[in-house]
Amino acid sequence: MESNFVDYVKILCRSGKGGRGSMHLRHVKYNPNGGPDGGDGGKGGSIILRGNHNFWTLLHLKFERHIFAEHGGNGGKDKCHGTDGKDVYIDVPPGTVVYNAETGKFVCDVAYDGQEIVLLKGGRGGLGNFQFRSATNQAPRYAQPGEPAQEMTIIMELKLLADVGLVGFPNAGKSTLVSALSNAKPKIANYPFTTMEPSLGIVGYRDNKSFVMADIPGIIEGAAEGRGLGLRFLRHIERNSLLLFMVPGDTDDISREYHILIDELRKFNPELLSKQRVLAVTKCDLLDEELMEMLREQLPSEEGLPVVFISAVTGFHLDELKDVLWSELNSESNKLQTIMADDRLVHRDKDMSVFAQELADEDADDDIEYIDEDEIEDLEDVEYLDDDE
Repeated sequence: MESNFVDYVKILCRSGKGGRGSMHLRHVKYNPNGGPDGGDGGKGGSIILRGNHNFWTLLHLKFERHIFAEHGGNGGKDKCHGTDGKDVYIDVPPGTVVYNAETGKFVCDVAYDGQEIVLLKGGRGGLGNFQFRSATNQAPRYAQPGEPAQEMTIIMELKLLADVGLVGFPNAGKSTLVSALSNAKPKIANYPFTTMEPSLGIVGYRDNKSFVMADIPGIIEGAAEGRGLGLRFLRHIERNSLLLFMVPGDTDDISREYHILIDELRKFNPELLSKQRVLAVTKCDLLDEELMEMLREQLPSEEGLPVVFISAVTGFHLDELKDVLWSELNSESNKLQTIMADDRLVHRDKDMSVFAQELADEDADDDIEYIDEDEIEDLEDVEYLDDDE
């Protein structure tokens, strides 16, 4: 069944054009030389983005291929002003980033609830000939046209707002950890790429405190070249304050896998490496104390990197992990609120060679037909006839 989580939409937007001014000369029986009385044209409507915390996905915009604002009305006689075109507000969840689909240039970022950004400004209305009257030009026979509309094809990307982002290979135990620490119910199975979309979970802490954890699909070596699910979902950890790297304890080389993940993040966005990191060695219910001591010798030799051995299945050291995460989140240099307030999140322009492939993938996804499990059972009972029959 098709998911209702949509974090990527492409829309053609166009503001309204301004109405033209009126060229009219007043002439009535009681005032035969009334002079110019042409009114001004109305202003065209603008396209305005508005942050709305009631939305958590871009699903409501998935099939909005075109969003057009209203044109301004034309001016009339008797100095009548044309009607202003209505502005169009596009409600998006906080964390939505807008790019120009043709150039890949960053346009704007809707970061918080209630924020309004004018994406495309409506055209100004033209002046009527009444505005051009003067002592030496008492009957102007010209008026201004309205300003033209602005048009742009945009790409909207949603980057989830969360405190902790999980980074790891497929089947590293990310979804199991989120389900163990929160009430979130991500899909869990013993095959790679079980998680096909990001999910959020609220992790409860002491004294009714909490923080938000984001689970994203696993990445593999070569993801930057498009292997696996590529780096499509890594946009969701760009807004995270803390990155929790997860490596299974039964892997051959913990340090090697950790540095592979670091290298893939560097290829996606080098600024991600400036975030505070914590390493969790997962699936430790399969290990005894002696093996865990041996594994400590394989840990990355990164100064100041907190390491916690955990098991999400048995709950081993989960409280210790929450303590470490809470401590790192609330360190003076690492608060998410400070990062957002200082506007330190820099959005890079899109690499057009990669951007073109992203657009092609998204267009291909729109053509996929999703079939429910019940419909599959019905198809199994269908008898297919040969062309001759």
